[in-house]
Amino acid sequence: MSPVPARTQVMIIGAGQAGLAVAYYLRRFQLEPDVDFVIVDRGPGTGGAWQFRWDALRLGSAHKVNDLPGMAELGISFETADRTLPAKDIVAGYYRRYEDHFGLSVHRPADATSVVNRGADLVVQHTEGETATQVLVNATGTWGAPFVPYYPGVSTFRGRHVHTNGYVAAEEFRDQNVVVVGGGTSAVGFLLELEDVAASVSWASRRPIDFSTEHVRTIEGGVAAVRDAEAAARAGRALPSVVSSTGVPLTRKVAAGISRGLLKERPMFVAVEHDGVRWRDGSFTPADAIIWATGFRPELRHLAPLKLREKTGGVPVESGQVWTDARIFLAGYGPYASTIGANRSGRVIARQIMALL
Repeated sequence: MSPVPARTQVMIIGAGQAGLAVAYYLRRFQLEPDVDFVIVDRGPGTGGAWQFRWDALRLGSAHKVNDLPGMAELGISFETADRTLPAKDIVAGYYRRYEDHFGLSVHRPADATSVVNRGADLVVQHTEGETATQVLVNATGTWGAPFVPYYPGVSTFRGRHVHTNGYVAAEEFRDQNVVVVGGGTSAVGFLLELEDVAASVSWASRRPIDFSTEHVRTIEGGVAAVRDAEAAARAGRALPSVVSSTGVPLTRKVAAGISRGLLKERPMFVAVEHDGVRWRDGSFTPADAIIWATGFRPELRHLAPLKLREKTGGVPVESGQVWTDARIFLAGYGPYASTIGANRSGRVIARQIMALL
């Protein structure tokens, strides 16, 4: 791979779904990779955040990946992918073929550490040097910004804390007492995987779990999630949790887990002690590990020098464009956080970029 260019018209940070979608549409507008636009990605390989997902995760109704725009040209689709293989391997392989087919010239691993204003340019400082650009597309997603809520005593716990982004396989927890925290599909997946491996499994959630049918999840829940996220993004508020609007899909495997009594959540514990958790009713559950399936926040730390964040906790964004600096776009942010939303934002953002150049 050639060095990262020192100057370009458009810089894309992140080569996951959102970043690749923007790049695809820029190519459609006849912009050339490594000349008119440059892509950097911190991952060691293709696949965005999917390359880091746990081994047992498979593609399916609960963890769906939508096709990238133009993927049909390659004769591949996630709809027909082999669901017996690890999802991370399928996504990485498909994205590799996609990048090669469209000649996107992604530079990796190249981690963007900060972005600063320098006259008319934005300068992206990264591990391979720095690149000046007229327009910035930030498509870093959320995987690198895990959220772990604070509970009294959490720092005194002698066992292991594991967030979703650090979970590899259930076998790591064989014969251990495990507490899973969270109300989304990842938490449910961990519980199902750990059932016959761990010595005991307990489930804690801040809110009662909304097990939804596929129809409700994709139609009604999806509309509500987009509406709530769009309102928050426009106002510059912190983005709402997706699962709070969509619920957890009630697949056959999940329904069986409910009937067995495995998928029965308890209201959140009130404290973590050195060898377990204390519940509100005073009871105690021993734990060797706590798995925090508590979600993520948008990964925007490298944009801190630009002072984009509002006091209300978010960045004001409309159709992917930052209100306070029209040169900056957040792809896959807010209402575009889903994989299908990332595709839509790619098209919308590319059109706006062409109007600026």
